[in-house]
Amino acid sequence: MPIKNKFLLAPEKSLLLVIDVQEKLCAAMDQEVLRQLAKNAGILLESALELSIPVMFTEQYVKGLGSTLSELKSKAPAAACFEKMTFSCCGNEAFVRQLKATGRTQIIVCGMETHVCVLQTVIELLDGGFEVHLVKDAVMSRSNDNRQTAIEAMVLAGAVPTCAESVLFQWLKIAGTDSFKKLVKLVK
Repeated sequence: MPIKNKFLLAPEKSLLLVIDVQEKLCAAMDQEVLRQLAKNAGILLESALELSIPVMFTEQYVKGLGSTLSELKSKAPAAACFEKMTFSCCGNEAFVRQLKATGRTQIIVCGMETHVCVLQTVIELLDGGFEVHLVKDAVMSRSNDNRQTAIEAMVLAGAVPTCAESVLFQWLKIAGTDSFKKLVKLVK
């Protein structure tokens, strides 16, 4: 397989997965880091919507942790949302069925907590044959050490480390289009 097939994203192969960015969980996070995550996840969500890239949300134990932040959910109101009790999203059979039904093979992952639900999901996605791009500036944990350790583990397992702007410009591919003119404003 050519190296570019692993490291460069194609909009027609991509799916954005936002894992457990929930109200009560967010309250336990460093608020400055949370603002960065929300900003970067927002860039990804708006870009996905503009470029017709499917989006999936997950929510861990909604009764205890609340719903996905409304500022993110409102950017992709038609996106599928799956409640789960397992830490890995892949423990939810409906999630796995819908993910496979999309036919998308490149999964762009953001969310929380990096060392729990994100880590377990990424490992299972990789094991299932998906190409996973981990958006490092759109994942977080309560502890930065936990976040860093999990990122290292996911990269060792085969996930491609990336950032929100890289994802955006890989999806766009060229400058000057109407989508480029609209989306480039998100990162200025």
